[in-house]
Amino acid sequence: MGESSSWRRAGFAGAALGVLAAGAAAGVAVERLTVGRSVRQKARLALDATGPYGGLRGTPGRATADDGTVLYYEVDEVEPDAPAGRRRRLFGRKEPAPVTVVFSHGYCLNQDSWHFQRAALRGLVRSVHWDQRSHGRSGQGVAQTGPDAVPVSIDQLGRDLRAVLDAAAPEGPLVLVGHSMGGMTVMALAERYPELIRDRVAGVAFVGTSAGNLAEVSYGLPIAGVNAVRRVLPGVLRALGSQAELVERGRRATADLFAGLIKKYSFSSKDVDPAVARFAERMIESTPIDVVAAFYPAFAEHDKAAALAAFHGLPVLALAGDNDLVTPSSHTEAIGDLLPDAELVIVPDGGHLVMLEHPEAVTDRLADLLVRAGAVPETATAAVRTDGRNS
Repeated sequence: MGESSSWRRAGFAGAALGVLAAGAAAGVAVERLTVGRSVRQKARLALDATGPYGGLRGTPGRATADDGTVLYYEVDEVEPDAPAGRRRRLFGRKEPAPVTVVFSHGYCLNQDSWHFQRAALRGLVRSVHWDQRSHGRSGQGVAQTGPDAVPVSIDQLGRDLRAVLDAAAPEGPLVLVGHSMGGMTVMALAERYPELIRDRVAGVAFVGTSAGNLAEVSYGLPIAGVNAVRRVLPGVLRALGSQAELVERGRRATADLFAGLIKKYSFSSKDVDPAVARFAERMIESTPIDVVAAFYPAFAEHDKAAALAAFHGLPVLALAGDNDLVTPSSHTEAIGDLLPDAELVIVPDGGHLVMLEHPEAVTDRLADLLVRAGAVPETATAAVRTDGRNS
């Protein structure tokens, strides 16, 4: 078989597995596209050139994980003329450190996945956005390279988050916000550092995430097919990870299939803004296949239901789209069962990337959480911008 045929076949596998990295599964049927390939390619290039999303930047910083991995983060500070938050002055002491809202993103995404929420809260609250190891601008996981490479664990990600907190927000109250893998990261932080949650965390938001039992997720496919994929997928991923260059060439060659899969498993709405869909596609397709392979095993092993006890008594938001095929809303409802005082929000016609698909709904509930946590006064939420355009 010639090289052209080989890399095209690898491309179809890479496309399917790349979306698995965003929480999808192989074998999905994609409706036939009727627009010519060259037209679609030109449209993607135009969206890449003019798309308004993902361009917000803050003050850069770097933290070092316990294995030496360099983790990139950015800080958005409160603007001097923004409405003042709830503050308590102590006689003879300096003003307390402001509440810092820390956003953790999901698998095969990066900090820009919070674009709309970042745009809305920018200047109103101190916030930290960071890239998980091997994602975005962070370095590739040191423990995942070399002859002794090991897969990533959710526990490792929890320790990574602690390193970011120590560097970017060493003092003051915290509100932790996590989407999908980012929510799991927050749970791992709580399991490893319960005293940090007790002493410093003022609120937490879990968006489209899970406390465990991910091996039961069907991704909207027949259960027999899902079980077959699960049996072979770890070995397939390892093989593809060892041929990263070949797979990446194939993923580019099957861009139309890749885009269709991403849209199916990221969004539920039929009328998603093409610029938003392309924005999500760019984030996911930028994740190399060897990173996909290194992270995948962590999800089957993830079980952090017991860690949620650390958040009892705190303001908690548990939110998901009602048609999330990756971390179904039933998993968010399970979090609500374990934290009965949490605000449980299921967004109608919402998929896995609900914060991009229905940004106003997510930002509104997040703003309410920040009020309950004392991060912003109630009057400040009126100034929240929800258009998400770069400013």
